[in-house]
Amino acid sequence: MIIVLDVAYTESFAHVAGVVFENWTSQKAAQTYTLKVQEIAEYESGQFYKRELPCLLALLQEVKEPIDLIVIDGYVTLGEDQHHGLGQYLYEALDCKIPVIGVAKNEFKGTPKYCEILRGQSQKPLYVTAIGIDLDVAKNHVENMYGKFRVPELLKEVDRLSRAIP
Repeated sequence: MIIVLDVAYTESFAHVAGVVFENWTSQKAAQTYTLKVQEIAEYESGQFYKRELPCLLALLQEVKEPIDLIVIDGYVTLGEDQHHGLGQYLYEALDCKIPVIGVAKNEFKGTPKYCEILRGQSQKPLYVTAIGIDLDVAKNHVENMYGKFRVPELLKEVDRLSRAIP
């Protein structure tokens, strides 16, 4: 199974969501999860992972299905030098056992051109980074996800769920 994760924040808590699906062409979620996380770290410029990683890990503890791959809304590695991004910290927190693919809607300064993919009729790329899986394979998976627009439908769904703050 594959899970897509996303987090939205308020002043006092985070709302994390996960959408579990069977394969890259799945049109619908097999299961969805949401979790309100009360204790969140303060935002630190350049240290985003310190705030988001605990939220992702908390939701993953709730997931009952065996997860073979994780997709995050964001980057696994950052820039041309491929510094640690959220996805790499997540991969390491999971003992490097579950591959992580990052799909970002906005460019991080210095992101290599080879991380870009175009979906649908969009001329604005998505930025794909990965660890534990070949980047070209990861890009192919994201390109083949269900949906005819730039952002695959299940990525839109996890975004909606994370923003549906209770």
